[in-house]
Amino acid sequence: MAHWTSLSEAVRTHIHDGDTVALEGFTHLIPFAAGHEIIRQGIRDLSLIRMTPDVIYDQLIGAGCARKLTFSWGGNPGVGSLHRLRDAVEQEWPHALELEERSHADLANAYVAGAANLPFSIMRGYSGSDLPKFNTQIRTIRCPFTGEELAATPAVRPDVAVIHAQKADAKGNVLLWGIVGVQKEAVLASKRAIVTVEERVENLEAAENACVLPGWVVDAVCLVPHGAHPSYAHGYYDRDNVFYRQWDSISRDRESFLAWIKHYILETSDFAEYERRLMATAGQVVNA
Repeated sequence: MAHWTSLSEAVRTHIHDGDTVALEGFTHLIPFAAGHEIIRQGIRDLSLIRMTPDVIYDQLIGAGCARKLTFSWGGNPGVGSLHRLRDAVEQEWPHALELEERSHADLANAYVAGAANLPFSIMRGYSGSDLPKFNTQIRTIRCPFTGEELAATPAVRPDVAVIHAQKADAKGNVLLWGIVGVQKEAVLASKRAIVTVEERVENLEAAENACVLPGWVVDAVCLVPHGAHPSYAHGYYDRDNVFYRQWDSISRDRESFLAWIKHYILETSDFAEYERRLMATAGQVVNA
């Protein structure tokens, strides 16, 4: 059953060295604040999963938190490469990073299988693909009804899912809307779940097609306004496109990256202080 707590306490309690962790969110509601807290607490040896690892995973990988990445696409959206991810893969800095690449459809289905407590997912999507040559976890299975040969891949069952949402009530029921990726499936597939939210409310008023996660599938709920920045939270603030462009130059060089991580994350006590430092050095960054 969900309980309200600080983000630092939630991460300290639920995320440990060596865990498999999925920080999900698609285009918006990306849990940047939680990712920063993982870096701040110096958690190591994580196996990270994400359908679209972008800047937050670049930061986690460059900070030395990750040993493995399972993904279906990686990049700085609208800008270019993830330079810390590339450095880890190409130069093993700060250390080697194991990769498991899967397709979007595969990883989405794998979350669904994990949420359903099934051992694997089945799909047609790899027919004619070369990816099975590079990922030995992609196998084939024959349908017992039609004889058709299909692809089978292991279900995704993280130790911890971390997501950001718009609202939660006093009981820890969570409401999110807008572009929803695999957040629901990631939470249901995981052993533990941390949710950061923009707002704590008395009652959830869910519109059509909104997603409501009941408190009994969530372990910790944390009030972290702007916790998805520089991504956006639909109905609350816009995407900070300037930051994404700036990250390209910050992350290209190891020294500039380490200086940024030190000043904005390691030397700050929480996400609110991180925001204050950003605004002090770059003007009003968050479009609240």
